[in-house]
Amino acid sequence: MPNNFASGKFAIAECDRCGFQYKLSELKGLVIKTKNVNILVCPTCWEPDQPQLQLGMYPVNDPQAIRNPRPDTSYNSSGTSGLQLTLGDVGYPDGGSRIFQWGWYPVGGAAANDEGLTPNYLTSVGRVGTVMFNVAAWSATTSYAPNDSVSYSGGFYLAIKASINHVPTDITYWAVN
Repeated sequence: MPNNFASGKFAIAECDRCGFQYKLSELKGLVIKTKNVNILVCPTCWEPDQPQLQLGMYPVNDPQAIRNPRPDTSYNSSGTSGLQLTLGDVGYPDGGSRIFQWGWYPVGGAAANDEGLTPNYLTSVGRVGTVMFNVAAWSATTSYAPNDSVSYSGGFYLAIKASINHVPTDITYWAVN
């Protein structure tokens, strides 16, 4: 039985997106949300079906509750809200599964209106190094003062002594930053 359509072996078609001409056999069909939308595009304009558009199309079972839960007995709260905790009292978080401090200002402790209620025993330890902006490249003819910063051979350096024509790799005058 003969086919009702020509082979289209040498047929020229236009990309439905960009309008450039291509061989009809080079154009690919677009699929949007798992549906063929009968749009033929060139290899440059073609994109695979976006999986995020398929959200909600398939049922998802993601339960949050567990069967036969047991209460956490490793932490006893004092009072009814759990805020009435002081060092040495029952319920002070010195062990168990809830060793954390909480409140409106979690780092540093309580606000002025609940200072007696929320414990404040967090301690932050750290060091802030030198921050450099708009670092210029090192030059042999420039006079550098302490705390001047330069870039040299892919690294950044901070002057620790005044200098002229001392390369940043000279640790007597420069520190790596």
